[in-house]
Amino acid sequence: MPVPPPVQPVFRFAPSPNGLLHLGHALSAIINHDMASATGGRFLLRIEDIDRTRCRPEFEAAIVEDLAWLGLSWEEPVRRQSDHLDLYAAALERLRDMGLVYPSIMSRGEIKAAVAAAEASGQVWPRDPDGTPLYPGLERELPTSEQEALVAGGRLHAWRLDLAKAVDHLAEPLTWREAGAGPAGETGLIAADPAAWGDVVLSRSDAPSSYHLSVVVDDALQGITHIVRGRDLYHATSIHRLLQRLLDLPEPIYHHHRLILGADGRKLSKSNGDTGIAAFRAAGHSPAELRAMVLGVAPPYGEGGPSPRA
Repeated sequence: MPVPPPVQPVFRFAPSPNGLLHLGHALSAIINHDMASATGGRFLLRIEDIDRTRCRPEFEAAIVEDLAWLGLSWEEPVRRQSDHLDLYAAALERLRDMGLVYPSIMSRGEIKAAVAAAEASGQVWPRDPDGTPLYPGLERELPTSEQEALVAGGRLHAWRLDLAKAVDHLAEPLTWREAGAGPAGETGLIAADPAAWGDVVLSRSDAPSSYHLSVVVDDALQGITHIVRGRDLYHATSIHRLLQRLLDLPEPIYHHHRLILGADGRKLSKSNGDTGIAAFRAAGHSPAELRAMVLGVAPPYGEGGPSPRA
């Protein structure tokens, strides 16, 4: 019996054009690019621009400029999520047909007030791994006819995954293969815990798809075999694996890498312009110097408090 040819590894770097790239982005892009080169794989650039209120063409142009300056190259054409909204809508519709989503109408203020009232009465309100209170899910228990009436009546709403029903839908335990390391050094076969996230948003009136839904659809359609990203997304893998299983999508290998932290000990933000790739370039650093910084080869850069040369 002939042996099937090995699957070519496919890696991707998928930034959102809602600000300038910082050193943390540089680290992730470089690791993905280098791993693709080392394995004879492919390296793709994907622009995650669903949030049209924050994503801007000038930021996309800056992303391309920064990555090219670092010496990275990628396949063309570049995939933009805004060109594929119909695919995310189809995935959502499939989950709706399975009875696994419901319309939620509580505003952020109403959610905050409900959580505050519960905690004031002594109740411990559950929070997701990012510290956000779980959605109360009051609409979840409504009859289907009343849920449909909410939508038909024009109420602003978001479509949320009914987490309990989704988990019950699984026929076997949910896991993922971790080739990197989690926050506590976890590696190997990891038990997923999607319940920790509650009823996550899959779509809302101002965003036709959530990050969770669009990313698993894109990764499957682009044939991504290795998802390499920062440890801040380690716990989100549980939700992604759940959606992959529900939608019959392939399971990639995950690799979560260390984060570059700022002087305050927190992960870098696009709002911190002094840690942006462009700021280092303007300050006279070379691509080789920046690579050494983010890979931890040139102290005192790396895990703690980088700053451009004065």
